[in-house]
Amino acid sequence: MNPSHATRFRKGRSGNPSGRPRKPTPPAASAFDILFDRTLTVTQSGATRTLTVEEALQFRLYEQAIAGRRMAIRAVLRMIAIREKALAAKPPPAIPVRIVDRMHDPDNAYDALLILGIALPDPDWCEQMRERRLLLKPWAVELALHRKGRAEWSEREAAMIQRLTYRPDTLRWLRRGAR
Repeated sequence: MNPSHATRFRKGRSGNPSGRPRKPTPPAASAFDILFDRTLTVTQSGATRTLTVEEALQFRLYEQAIAGRRMAIRAVLRMIAIREKALAAKPPPAIPVRIVDRMHDPDNAYDALLILGIALPDPDWCEQMRERRLLLKPWAVELALHRKGRAEWSEREAAMIQRLTYRPDTLRWLRRGAR
């Protein structure tokens, strides 16, 4: 007999230790599980309803608690505490977020500036062009010019501000700088 054949299959040891796993055995149903799964036909206020035994027992317990039975009240309060604890452990439901991807329409901004009285249409701009051009009113430009944190304007910046302002000769440049 070959020595490798003598030790090939050892007693009590699987030949394929990482092979197919065994099926898990389902837990045995208890007597209460079998009892709670049954249904009862109950008549309440002249109407018949079908309830499970668990629902019928809970309903009876609620009735007794409402009637003032202390043991039933304690049982209902325990049930409420268990339910509250389970709800607190669950994360709150996610609020669905809807992302809408739209093209931005510059006409909306132009119309808003016109409605609010911040800008006027440029009379020198050719209307045959696809784009409209607006000129800002002097009061709006002055508000922007006089904001905190801006010390001086370069000549180039000042020229651009004047070019995009309606009647730039009426602008009041309060800050010293490029004008």
